[in-house]
Amino acid sequence: MTKQDDNSSIQTGIHPTAIVDPRADIDPGVELGPFVVIGPDVRIGAGTVIKAHTIIEGHTEIGEQNVIGPSAFIGQPPQDTKYKDEPTRLRIGNRNIIREQATLHCGSVGGDLETVVGDGCMLMVGVHIAHNCKIGNEVIIANGTGLGGHVEIENKVVLGGLSGIHQYVRVGTVAMVSALSAVSKDVPPYAMVSGNRAKLFGLNRVGMERVGIPKERRAELRKAYKILFENSLKLKDAVEKISREVTPSQEIDNLLHFIEKSTRGITR
Repeated sequence: MTKQDDNSSIQTGIHPTAIVDPRADIDPGVELGPFVVIGPDVRIGAGTVIKAHTIIEGHTEIGEQNVIGPSAFIGQPPQDTKYKDEPTRLRIGNRNIIREQATLHCGSVGGDLETVVGDGCMLMVGVHIAHNCKIGNEVIIANGTGLGGHVEIENKVVLGGLSGIHQYVRVGTVAMVSALSAVSKDVPPYAMVSGNRAKLFGLNRVGMERVGIPKERRAELRKAYKILFENSLKLKDAVEKISREVTPSQEIDNLLHFIEKSTRGITR
C-alpha cells in the first residue's frame, strides 16, 4: 500500500499536477495522468493507468491492469432521490478499458449498495453505468449507451451505440443489442434484439461461434428459440416443452433459468 503525505516524494508514475488524497490506497505500479483527481476512499490496483482529467471519488475499488479515461467520472454519487449520502460502493475488476467521458456511479439504497463491473470489459466513449448495475465479464458497451439503475448485464454481452437499457432490465449472456435500441424487457441469453421498443431478431449466431459454443449445441438452442418465440405457446408451456424435447446443455440451462427469474417479462 502506497500513500502520499506532505513530506513524501511524488510517487513514480503520478503526474505532478494530479491531486491524490493522502488517504487513498494507490499501488506503486499505478500511473496517474495530468490533472487526475483521486478521493480519500479510493483503492487502485497494480498496473492500472488513469488518464488526464479523470476524477475518481466515493468508496471505489479498482483492480489491476485497467485503462481509464481521459475525462472519465468514476464513483460519483448515484442519481437517485432516495440517496442521502450513505457510504455506497463501486467495484471495478481487472483488465477493463473505460474510455473518455464515461460515467460510473456508486450504488444506492434499495439494493445491495454497490455497482459492479467485472473483468475484461470495454466501456466506450460516453457510456453511463447507473447505481446498482451489475456488469459481467468481457462485456462491450458502445458509445453513448446508458444503463438505468439496477440493470444486470451477463457475460460476453454486446450493447450497440446510443442504446438505452431501462432500470431493472437483465440482458443474458452472449446477447447482442443493436445500436439505437430502447430495451424495456429482459433480453434472453444468445439473442439479438433491436428497435424502440426492442424486439427479438433471432439468435446471436456470430457471438455464439466466437465464444466457442459447439455446432450441435447451437442447433439445440435454435430449436429452443423456435419453441419459445415462433409459436403461440404461453411462456410457461414453452419452457415445459423445451424441457421435454430439447437436449439438455449448459446453454439450455442458462436460457431456462434466465426466463424463470424474469420479473419484467421477456423481449419477444
